[in-house]
Amino acid sequence: MDKMTLPALHNTGVLYRRILSQFPQDISLAFAYGSGVFKQQGTSQGQMEIIKYGVISTERLIDDLMHWKTMYAAGRLHKPVKLLGQADNGKLRAALVANLKSAVTASFLMLPESFSEEELFLQIAGLSYAGDFRMVIGEDKSKVANIVNDNIEHFRILYSNILRDCPQVVYKPQQGKLEVDKSPEGQFIQLMALPRTLQQRITKLVDPPGKNRDVEEILLQMAQDPDCGTVVQQGISSIVKSSSITQSIKGIATAGMWKTVSYSSKKLRKMWKGWRRKPSVSPTS
Repeated sequence: MDKMTLPALHNTGVLYRRILSQFPQDISLAFAYGSGVFKQQGTSQGQMEIIKYGVISTERLIDDLMHWKTMYAAGRLHKPVKLLGQADNGKLRAALVANLKSAVTASFLMLPESFSEEELFLQIAGLSYAGDFRMVIGEDKSKVANIVNDNIEHFRILYSNILRDCPQVVYKPQQGKLEVDKSPEGQFIQLMALPRTLQQRITKLVDPPGKNRDVEEILLQMAQDPDCGTVVQQGISSIVKSSSITQSIKGIATAGMWKTVSYSSKKLRKMWKGWRRKPSVSPTS
């Protein structure tokens, strides 16, 4: 992860092309995200005088999309992004769709039997922040809600086909309501469809040391447990926690201490503004 400074340009299309021109031309996938691209409450869209960029190999990207090894790239792509360029790579296309399906499946396991589109999208958007220590200090606590509330239509476009085709859910787009199969059989199918790393984390959480049962046996047991959703949440948090610490250390190493302090101070200011936006509640007699 590094930063580049670019002159302010009114035409974002020109800006994106200028950014891409700084990189090799055989890019498999390029995308932009964040409040500079999509509107978020409390931020000004289009503020891109300083931007961050990251580079990842196609192989590692596909691995994270399919298996959620770190959820660093996969989590970014659970949310709407602006595609700047995509090569004709069938394996990558399949991995992008698989990642979205995994986000839906994991969210189903953590939600009640009936819920709204907004509740689903909030759950999905929050997956990559679960367990992230940076959400404790340095991020606006309403960040997830800000991402979703102003971009509901983008989330619908991203997920509507997956929801319509999913046999585990009754999707009523006109009402914005969903009902998911919460039977043990339904939850077992969902657990078996989760990314491999998450299944392994769940197994580690619930399997007593020395018992060494296979994953399918453990997930079958989990499907009948009322705390199934909580364990899935804990498994995701354990992945994100490890990744967020690693990425923060890499950020200091690549961007340098001064840039890191400068960026962190801006995050703290955003967090403070988020606190100030929250309405105060006065006790009533």
